Amino acid sequence: MDTNTHIGIVGAGTMGIGIAQVAATAGHKVFLYDNDADVRLHAAARLNDNVQNIAKKKKWTDPEAEAVLARITFMENMDAFRTCELVVEAIVEDLKQKMHTFEGLEVVVPTTSILATNTSSLSITSIAAGCKEPQRVVGIHFFNPAPLMQLVEIIPAIQTSPEVIAQAQNIIKSWGKTTVLAKDTPGFIVNRVARPFYSEALRILEEGVANFATIDWAMKQMGGFRMGPFELMDFIGQDVNYKVTETVYQSFFYDPRYKPSFSQKRLVEAGFLGRKSGRGFYDYDTNAEKPQPREDKNLGTQIVQRIVTMLTNEAADAVFWNVATKEDVDLAMTLGVNYPKGLLQWADEIGIQKVVETMDNLYDFYREDRYRCSPLLRKMAKLNERFY
Repeated sequence: MDTNTHIGIVGAGTMGIGIAQVAATAGHKVFLYDNDADVRLHAAARLNDNVQNIAKKKKWTDPEAEAVLARITFMENMDAFRTCELVVEAIVEDLKQKMHTFEGLEVVVPTTSILATNTSSLSITSIAAGCKEPQRVVGIHFFNPAPLMQLVEIIPAIQTSPEVIAQAQNIIKSWGKTTVLAKDTPGFIVNRVARPFYSEALRILEEGVANFATIDWAMKQMGGFRMGPFELMDFIGQDVNYKVTETVYQSFFYDPRYKPSFSQKRLVEAGFLGRKSGRGFYDYDTNAEKPQPREDKNLGTQIVQRIVTMLTNEAADAVFWNVATKEDVDLAMTLGVNYPKGLLQWADEIGIQKVVETMDNLYDFYREDRYRCSPLLRKMAKLNERFY
């Protein structure tokens, strides 16, 4: 994409300033709008710190860092978007607010501009439906922190034109990112497929099979994950993680596979939101006693097998329902949430028949639709097929 192209960003929160930094680093003039003056001031300070930290690590020279900052202009209204060929909305996850924002954008931007939303789980089609020209609306979902995370999900609405899909992919690739294409279904690829990483860990905890420290130990030391599910929920924010789970659950017509956890809901109600509040599943006070895992390899193997099986089943179902290709599903989970390997590759290594048997054993024990096996896995096992 031509670096003379102007980029607009709506929302100066963490994602907004991250996307602005990515676009400015690629050489674009960026207009960053937020209607809250205090948010703009705080965002400007954070952005400056982020860029200066990169310079201190010798990844940029001081002139390069200054040039990136100089390309970003904070705006108190959206008038500057009149010259923008792409505007990315990155405000709170509220459908009504997003639709209202897009209504305002359509009045300002040129008719040739692409309007994108960074939503992580809301319907792109619903957002587009409120626009006069829905064919130019598309989902461009970055992951946090946007400057560091390589993956970007491109999600067309039903109304999105093929030209806009291609343009969105080309723009993001020109920024040095890797794109995957996802159908407009709840959670898209990553936030859909990753749900069992949290929900099944919570289920194991609530059943009393193991404490959260043991589950985290098993998933890191035996499963190869960089963070355990409880560490990661604390890092993301219990409120944020719970809201995504709740949204996906409601959007899937209350499918029990995505049912939220009371344990997590109670943490949110208590204000124990994780690292940002000083306490979540873990207590982050410097004097707090750290919970010790039970380092039992047999128990750890059972924990990893159960959670990974649920993850591979969810990944296979995403392919079965044409949410994305098998290649994009595996790419999304390795680049988007740093899984140690692609889940469908993992299913091949475990053995498709073994995955099916484990799912069926869980279903036979619990008799819950939560543990239904993907039809794709069952078909592949019958035909002795592999994903790769």
